[in-house]
Amino acid sequence: MFKEVKDFEYITISEAKEIMEEIAKKRQEEGELLFETRRALKHLRLFAKLPAEKAKELVEELIKLPQVGRRELAVKLADIMPRVPDEVRVIYAKERVTLTSEQIEEILDVIDKYRI
Repeated sequence: MFKEVKDFEYITISEAKEIMEEIAKKRQEEGELLFETRRALKHLRLFAKLPAEKAKELVEELIKLPQVGRRELAVKLADIMPRVPDEVRVIYAKERVTLTSEQIEEILDVIDKYRI
């Protein structure tokens, strides 16, 4: 019944949407989609803000910034795509890092390049 986690990686909502689309397509061929699958897919379609490839590029570019550095922070930033400094501060609220205004602007500049 239970499955063992063999590998773990943070992915963006856009990447999850792409994976769920493939799963849903296979399951539809076999029969009807379960309620949970339909609900998860609806959520992912609603909140995915970028195509999966662009989201991956954004995450990789954010990781290169010293104030981001970690993949899980870059994924959060790519999923939320903050527009104003206060939104970035909220994401960093539980981190033990205090960002300067310049660092926040640098993050926002990178994100703005990927905005649709």
